[in-house]
Amino acid sequence: MMKCFSVSLASLWVLLALFSLSVSSQNISESGLQQASLPPRGWNSYDSFCWTISEDEFLQSAEMVSQRLKAHGYQFVVVDYLWYRKKVKGAYPDSLGFDVIDEWGRMIPDPGRWPSSIGGKGFSEVANKVHSLGLKFGIHVMRGISTQAVNANTPILDITKGGAYQESGRVWHAKDIAMPERACAWMPHGFMSVNTKLGAGRAFLKSLYEQYAAWGVDLVKHDCVFGDDLDLNEISYVSEVLSVLNRPIVYSLSPGTSVTPAMAKDVSGLVNMYRITGDDWDKWEDVKAHFDVTRDFSTANMIGGKGLKGNSWPDLDMLPFGWLTDPGSNEGPHRFSKLTLEEKRTQMTLWSLAKSPLMYGGDVRRIDPTTYELITNPTLLEINYFSSNNMEFPYITSSINLKHPGGKERRLKKGIHSLGLTSCSESKARGWSIESLNQDLERICWKKGLENKHQAPFCVHKRELQFRLDGVSMYQEDYRGKHQLVATDRMKFCLDASPRRKVTSKEFKRGTFSPCRWDSNQIWELNSNGTMVNSYSGLCATVEYIEANVNSGGIRSWIATGRTGLSLLSNKHLDGCQEFSSFLPLQSIKIGKMLIA
Repeated sequence: MMKCFSVSLASLWVLLALFSLSVSSQNISESGLQQASLPPRGWNSYDSFCWTISEDEFLQSAEMVSQRLKAHGYQFVVVDYLWYRKKVKGAYPDSLGFDVIDEWGRMIPDPGRWPSSIGGKGFSEVANKVHSLGLKFGIHVMRGISTQAVNANTPILDITKGGAYQESGRVWHAKDIAMPERACAWMPHGFMSVNTKLGAGRAFLKSLYEQYAAWGVDLVKHDCVFGDDLDLNEISYVSEVLSVLNRPIVYSLSPGTSVTPAMAKDVSGLVNMYRITGDDWDKWEDVKAHFDVTRDFSTANMIGGKGLKGNSWPDLDMLPFGWLTDPGSNEGPHRFSKLTLEEKRTQMTLWSLAKSPLMYGGDVRRIDPTTYELITNPTLLEINYFSSNNMEFPYITSSINLKHPGGKERRLKKGIHSLGLTSCSESKARGWSIESLNQDLERICWKKGLENKHQAPFCVHKRELQFRLDGVSMYQEDYRGKHQLVATDRMKFCLDASPRRKVTSKEFKRGTFSPCRWDSNQIWELNSNGTMVNSYSGLCATVEYIEANVNSGGIRSWIATGRTGLSLLSNKHLDGCQEFSSFLPLQSIKIGKMLIA
């Protein structure tokens, strides 16, 4: 029997003692029939080295990943962009003329930083060393062809014949296939698209990926072809090339600025990972930007969809924890992440619940104990790999005014009510009582914890059941004492305890209040012990008062289905699942950061 757990962005470390599952390499071996059957996991050099990493630094990092992270499912080590750029005076991310290319206009590793590449070996020796550590090797690549190759007008390699590509009685060159009008928007001096309608354009792209496979590459991170820079023709052709290679290569797209589920559906079946946001750095604003888009992709059923030779995963970008560099920097790791511990917990929890690929971005050679414990947390890694039906849970929130202590009439504080579900056996579920407003109208209020808080209680109006449900009279014994709980908005919106249904954006803003329907997830019963139980889930409603700036948003939470064998808290059965009634907190200290805009 599958078992369910729901996880809130409100409190994380409570559950760690409940089950300490070890996500070891024994648990995560892929079937061999599917590519990226689980969200890929590993380390990427960009956040800590930008483009400047050397062979020694990379292999040192790979050694640490093998020793400390491989047992937790971190399999890939990825060299991010500009591994072909010479690290000399005047070189920077969008400089021109400092790249190392071969006679066919293809990028090859800078021998000054990658000495094992001398003699035409490319990344072969680096990949071999990575594989000897039990890891997989990845590289970052850009769109199309480099401006440097176009300026040099290098011939195109016909890899099937081993010589220059010829068609229509002539040899084809870089300028014949280049599309300068489609230069990469954020690196205009670096790369441009190629015309995939031309045989020579397709031959050039094929020669690139055949070479990567020959080097022993296991993952390519294809940049500047998605989001604002969408090039569906190039993605489609690269996917076609990768699908027939003898070597399996995980196909990743980056970045995903302005991506929507509709755009992603055009590429998700062609790839294994695709970014759905811009670059994520160590700022809370960057982390916060992921909540809405992640919700939209989960609602669109995009998580773990069909992909290239297996599955595809919406990618929330790297985890910028530990020692980092700066975007576009020529300097390696020199500063610590600016995110607070609570913000890091929030990010790691969201990434895990959304089943995003987990790529650590900090300097893995200097990983601190707190960061290590966070990215190897067994609960979160279990959820990231083995949960299903992952989606945002629509919490109800309402704003409140808090009087100043002592009754002074100075400025008012602000806050919200946050309503969630928990096991009815929990003491925190007991706090509801009934009040009569007039002869015909009653309301039920949560008053627990009002002492010294100077705020009004959270109340919902009670409406007795007066209609039939699925042909059964509401007055039968099963429904005696039960009722609906309605908002004050003309009594049309009822408290709904089913997080599995899809809601419109207008409904979503109402939290778990939705248009009243006569189904069991909108039926509640107030017990004499002060608990209010939902007829659908068997769980009880609870309210938390949070002092905060209500303009910053509302609490966000997710729910997912766990795999068979998890030992969880509650035994309430829902649709063949076992409901996990406790909540994993994303952050419990900086409440303001819990209120996501």
